[in-house]
Amino acid sequence: MNLIQILFWLLSGLAIVSALMVLISKNPVHSVLWLIVVFFAISGHYILLNAQFLAIVNLIVYAGAIMVLFLFVIMLMNLGKESDPQKNVWIKLAGAISGGSLLIVLVSLVKQASEINDKEALLGNGNIGLIGTLGKVLFTDFVVPFEISSVLFLSAMVGAVVIGKK
Repeated sequence: MNLIQILFWLLSGLAIVSALMVLISKNPVHSVLWLIVVFFAISGHYILLNAQFLAIVNLIVYAGAIMVLFLFVIMLMNLGKESDPQKNVWIKLAGAISGGSLLIVLVSLVKQASEINDKEALLGNGNIGLIGTLGKVLFTDFVVPFEISSVLFLSAMVGAVVIGKK
């Protein structure tokens, strides 16, 4: 086993354990903190796949901004054990059936997936996840959709300022 495989299994184990802790934790703040650990593990997977840009964006956007928003909402709502409703047995059963169905679908998809042995065909020349390659593609092949999305984001910011001023 080489170093990349060891890192993959360590990050995968960390992501699975942290995701389970998100579900098991009684305190909502602890759940959010475990979710941040999941995002760090996923960013580690992106780095192993040579997608540094996605790793950094995942950390900045999800582990940073979205989790701060989650924490703000949780603390603003002041959730506690006294506000936790008692769950019905039917709701727990429906959740278990849905989770089992999702597990069956995922296992069947993994069984149907074929092995890709040719890494050169998978990765191309090795520059897929790098920022320079992404920027070159965005500003040559996809310049019109990129500019349209920038206008959309600008209008969303102006709308947020207008709504916030009221």
